[in-house]
Amino acid sequence: MARARGPHRLPMLRHWRDVQSLAYMAALPALMAWQWVYGLNWLLYGLMLFLTLGIGVVHHNHTHLRMWRHRGANRATDMVLTLLQGHPTFVFFPAHAGNHHRYQHGPRDLARTYRYGGDTNHLAGYLLHPFQAVWSLYPLFWRWLARLRRYWPGTLRYCLWQYAAWLSLWGGLLAVNPSKALVFVIVPQLHGLHWLLATNYLQHAHTDGGPERRARLSYARNFEGWVNPLLFNIGLHTAHHEHGRAHWSELTRLHVQHYRHRVDPMLIERGLVPYMWRVFVLALIWPRCRSRSLMRPEHIT
Repeated sequence: MARARGPHRLPMLRHWRDVQSLAYMAALPALMAWQWVYGLNWLLYGLMLFLTLGIGVVHHNHTHLRMWRHRGANRATDMVLTLLQGHPTFVFFPAHAGNHHRYQHGPRDLARTYRYGGDTNHLAGYLLHPFQAVWSLYPLFWRWLARLRRYWPGTLRYCLWQYAAWLSLWGGLLAVNPSKALVFVIVPQLHGLHWLLATNYLQHAHTDGGPERRARLSYARNFEGWVNPLLFNIGLHTAHHEHGRAHWSELTRLHVQHYRHRVDPMLIERGLVPYMWRVFVLALIWPRCRSRSLMRPEHIT
């Protein structure tokens, strides 16, 4: 019997498409290490910045559906993603799963986009949103850790080990070579973290946060085009919210079959870059390029 059970203890991917996730996780530190040794290469640096976006999505996906069928492999992946992202993995559980997916851009969502200076959708709002969200979410992290200390001290130690690993990495690299640590590791990671939090603004600014948002599927913006095969279907946000436990590779089918025809056409964009160019740049010159809010004024809180 022990022989029969043995293979099931091996770390196996839940879905073969996560080979792409593993490739991104391997490529980012490889590019960092190569440039640390051989010097800055702008083409590789640009690719590295793109991979920091991908790592953020991998981090997000791993929270919703653990990548491996083996607990030890999932915990090891947590630690690797913590080091690659430059922030502990555990924060996704209280901030994303326990807050954003629970309240879906409603008035109890701590990082709702209309919480900061009204219901906006412009470049300044996009750039500032990550800093505003962090200010709102970090007290949630401390409350989460306080509950863990009281009820699940083993889990608390696991979360604190993530903080220790991340800060030790930064501290060690800064001690070895401060300028290289900043240029090749810390700044790219901060770039990825900014994108990760700013994505909330892209997906929800000027959508509906009112009481009928879930029935109308009006709480999220969807992006089609090349962003999805490159970044794990991150643009298909309604399908993701409605099926939080679905593997990211299933979102295309769910989006096409169940949601694309039901979502307001204003919340379906053909591409991420054209949208950002139109709403954040051209709208500064031509008001007709601005997006229109789906929220009623009385629901903005």
